[in-house]
Amino acid sequence: MPRTIWSGAISFGLVTVPINVVSATEDHSIHFHQYHLEDMGRIRTRKVCEIEDREVSQAEIGKGYELTKTQVIPISDEELRDLPLPTAKAIEIEAFVPLESVDPIRIAEGYYLQPAGQVAAKPYKLLCLALARSAKVAVAKYAWSGRERLGLLRVREDAIVLHAMRWPDEVRDPGELLPPPVEVAEDEIEGALALMETMGRDDLAGPEFEDAYTDALAKIIEAKRADQPLPDAPEPGKPGEVLDLMAALTESVSKAKAARGEDADVHEVPKSKRKTAAEKQPVKKTAAKKPRRSA
Repeated sequence: MPRTIWSGAISFGLVTVPINVVSATEDHSIHFHQYHLEDMGRIRTRKVCEIEDREVSQAEIGKGYELTKTQVIPISDEELRDLPLPTAKAIEIEAFVPLESVDPIRIAEGYYLQPAGQVAAKPYKLLCLALARSAKVAVAKYAWSGRERLGLLRVREDAIVLHAMRWPDEVRDPGELLPPPVEVAEDEIEGALALMETMGRDDLAGPEFEDAYTDALAKIIEAKRADQPLPDAPEPGKPGEVLDLMAALTESVSKAKAARGEDADVHEVPKSKRKTAAEKQPVKKTAAKKPRRSA
């Protein structure tokens, strides 16, 4: 049973649902510690007071805000819990919106909201059914771990899930990362759509969606434990320069179909619709038009 991260209530209108917040995900990654390679002694981080020059225990450590280099304002956990904010004690629903209206880049980690006792069972179920029937998600505000955040509430298998959301100013503008404007032909777009269709799936089940990195790391650890040779690493493919985009798309479609056991010759990428130099030659001279740039 996962531990409770936070306890409070969901509040929408005059309805209150007491809940406990628990993690919705698990970390199955292999983790490492730091060691001194000469004698494999464990390397640890010790907490030392800069004034007394001694190691201090966790019970002696608290939070503080550095007002100036010589003045620090101590802040206790109790003071953080008693902030003059409605969201300090409740997840306050502000609105219900279509999921499509929320940019996925703003959605972060997820938590399950567990009804806190029998008194919460009916209002919890009510909110679940209302969210499911409306096909909308709730956007709420809440405060824990030293900050106020936006959250997205949705239903997953009869349970309410809270996803932390990033504030708008926490998402960087991608404009400076975009390449210079380029022309993309219609047949190239159709080729990309054909490849997407070939690679389409109805679900995310299968070995290609499993954690191969952790499995490979476990094999290395087991081989070293048993003093066996390490497993052979596959030769990485050499990325080449794309000279003919249509040829690359056509070959990709063929490989994708072959991997799925389909006939690679069926529904090939459309042939290029580019005109030859002779076809491009106009009958009479006209003012040259500037090429349209894609958005």
